[in-house]
Amino acid sequence: MKRSNCLIEVYEGFDSFSKRIKTSFVEGNNLKMFRNTIWYRSLLDAEKSCLKEDKLKKIHYKFQDDKEMVEEYNVDTQVLLRRAWKVKGKLGGEGKWDVEIGDPIPDATPHIEGTGADIMESKDQPILTRRNTRINLEWRIRNLPYPIETYSVSANNDERCIVIRTTNKKYYKRLQVPELDRLNLPIEQANIQCSHSFNTLIIAYKKPQQLLDMDKEWYQELSKVKPIKDIPNDCKTQ
Repeated sequence: MKRSNCLIEVYEGFDSFSKRIKTSFVEGNNLKMFRNTIWYRSLLDAEKSCLKEDKLKKIHYKFQDDKEMVEEYNVDTQVLLRRAWKVKGKLGGEGKWDVEIGDPIPDATPHIEGTGADIMESKDQPILTRRNTRINLEWRIRNLPYPIETYSVSANNDERCIVIRTTNKKYYKRLQVPELDRLNLPIEQANIQCSHSFNTLIIAYKKPQQLLDMDKEWYQELSKVKPIKDIPNDCKTQ
């Protein structure tokens, strides 16, 4: 009888171990799901060139659909500082750069709330900029003087955006989160934090683990792109 009990215990232990192995395997695969996304594959397939200037690494991408993108990384922190897309000019003229992340660059139009692209920047109008840190996606909206309790910031997965409202109904904005769209990830309310200082509303979204893993893996992938000496015009973003 004792031997029989022992065999049962051993069997149950093996079954439990097997389940843990399967669970670990599934979880490991889920964390690497970004490799199966169109976005990741398009990055791999794109023509890439690299420039290094002091503490900056600049990567120029040319995708198979002829779109162009430039990224800038801090070499020390390995954090993406800027991402910009080339917008083709009218009648075949020289295009400009549309900044997705980071500060505006020459020939790029600042994102001014409620205005057209050809209107000059106003000191009083809300101005939106994007930031990227190691653990957060950030939006900074200047020229919003209302106290922090005025703002409501909520995730809207039906429209794939973060919605900002004010109780005084003087400001409304939808923030797109392309990083999550590209990886087919939901917008989690629990990952949203906001603060307010110096008339600037700061919204931080904690990066999900899959995005953190992709950031790390992609920077390692970029180390395979050897820097070039001569700077092409397409890569001169400053």
